[in-house]
Amino acid sequence: MQVYQPQKTNLTHYLFFTGKGGVGKTTTASATAINLADAGKQVMLVSTDPASNLQDVFKTDLTNKPQAIPGVAGLFAANFDPVVAAHEYRESVVGPYRGVLPAAAIKNMAEQLSGSCTVEIAAFNEFANFLTDPAVDQRFDYIIFDTAPTGHALRMLQLPAAWNNYLAENDRGASCLGQLAGMGDKKATYAKAVATLNNRELTTLMLVTRPQKASLLEAARAAKELAASGMHNQQLIINGTLKAPQDHASQAIFAQQQTDLRQMPAGLNKLVQYEVPLRAYNVTGVDKLRLVLQPTQPAVTTDPPLTDRYPNLNVIVADLIKTDKKIIFTMGKGGVGKTTVAVQLAKKLVAQHKTVHLATTDPADHLDFFKTADPAITISHIDEQQVLQDYQNEVLTVARQTMKAADVDYVAEDLRSPCTQEIAVFRAFANIVAQNDSDVVVIDTAPTGHTLLLLASTQSYAKEVKRTAGDVPQAIVDLLPRLQDPQQTEIVLVTLPETTPVYESMRLNEDLKRAKIAHTWWLVNQSMLATQTTHPCLQARAQNEVAWIEKVKAISADHFAVEQWQPDFEQVLLTI
Repeated sequence: MQVYQPQKTNLTHYLFFTGKGGVGKTTTASATAINLADAGKQVMLVSTDPASNLQDVFKTDLTNKPQAIPGVAGLFAANFDPVVAAHEYRESVVGPYRGVLPAAAIKNMAEQLSGSCTVEIAAFNEFANFLTDPAVDQRFDYIIFDTAPTGHALRMLQLPAAWNNYLAENDRGASCLGQLAGMGDKKATYAKAVATLNNRELTTLMLVTRPQKASLLEAARAAKELAASGMHNQQLIINGTLKAPQDHASQAIFAQQQTDLRQMPAGLNKLVQYEVPLRAYNVTGVDKLRLVLQPTQPAVTTDPPLTDRYPNLNVIVADLIKTDKKIIFTMGKGGVGKTTVAVQLAKKLVAQHKTVHLATTDPADHLDFFKTADPAITISHIDEQQVLQDYQNEVLTVARQTMKAADVDYVAEDLRSPCTQEIAVFRAFANIVAQNDSDVVVIDTAPTGHTLLLLASTQSYAKEVKRTAGDVPQAIVDLLPRLQDPQQTEIVLVTLPETTPVYESMRLNEDLKRAKIAHTWWLVNQSMLATQTTHPCLQARAQNEVAWIEKVKAISADHFAVEQWQPDFEQVLLTI
């Protein structure tokens, strides 16, 4: 397998880095951008992830506009902030009519554009416009997109075709786009976006994975689905391969990696493959990013092994039992192990004589790996296509009872909007929270940014449900009050003992405070410190963990726990 070196790789004008949360998409995309810029190229790096951590990686505040990165000539970066995009989108529609239409009409237009779908449409429009902007195309040699974790990246990359098809069939101006949103212009933009994504001479999908089964399976799923959407030019980057195993811990990691790579899904074996070896340092800041893809690495220096004396997950479980929590979420950055922690919580609660409903809101749905015959655990998955179909059928059934045929056709057209899927999924989420078939509901959430958008949009989602369905189910009415009730709800913030996951958990902590959503506990997951490894690379990483564990301890006011590293995600799910 070749070592990944961007300047020796066949790269196209547009590069999309995608993969499972935590595989190193942002690191790999950022290191690629710096490598190419150092070679004299003009490079634009864009994050389309609502939970983007580009600002942490570069230690620079970023906006949704291109900004030069200090210390790297020729490199510009931007974060597509969905909230800012939504504000600009609303103003682009409403602004031209201020002072022209009556105030009541302006208020009505703004209200129509405050629904649940506006944020998604706005963020998507910004992405599509950037992808098709001739000025951007001509200014930069390479345009690199760092995407959200796979499930949401798939949706974003498939949206150009979805919206293009919807607008081609929409002759009434229905849906959340509204009649004044420039439908003709959107058709042209989306058609060009589809053509750009599907042009193998222009665009490459860089599938980033860890040498682990879960990451490889998700990469294979993304490769298959995006190939079906027309994105056939794909390459595979395997990040974090361990070299020269020595002690028990490193031998276990090495053996697991080699086994999973040998059993790689057949579809991935057809792709050009590259590897990035595991590094002993946290890859943040320009200096480390510049170093990570270099063939020569600095010597690793370590101190004697450290001792781990931190509390484990049992401390959190004891408190959940004592306070009799009814709703428990695991939240955090993609790849921190939220699913594993959710399963562990469920098993430990059952051991304390609780019945548990275990569910997920993540499109990637890693709960699918977990199988149990325990009658005390009920498992549910949100099948996005099924809940969409059920929602459409339900709304149309009600509409046919009270509406004329022409009006039913209007509703049917509205329901074909890609936004309807978001509403249907949200309603399914509310129903899970409202269930009463178990003592406790444990919910494994999607990566941070998308979870926050979901929770922050409860009221606007309710408006959309009322607009399309005619009434708002009690589960949606009760949702936000239940989430804000500390007697019922607990959110366990799951992080890793590393720079970016901790910073992202800190932002999530502040967002939850502003939303007045109950949260107390933090879990530092996958700690190498407890393994007492003597492998130089792993030992160096273990020593780097201490500062971040201590930071979490301080922020959480001692409401924290640490779980040690596990070699194989799926094996953990199958055995705990």
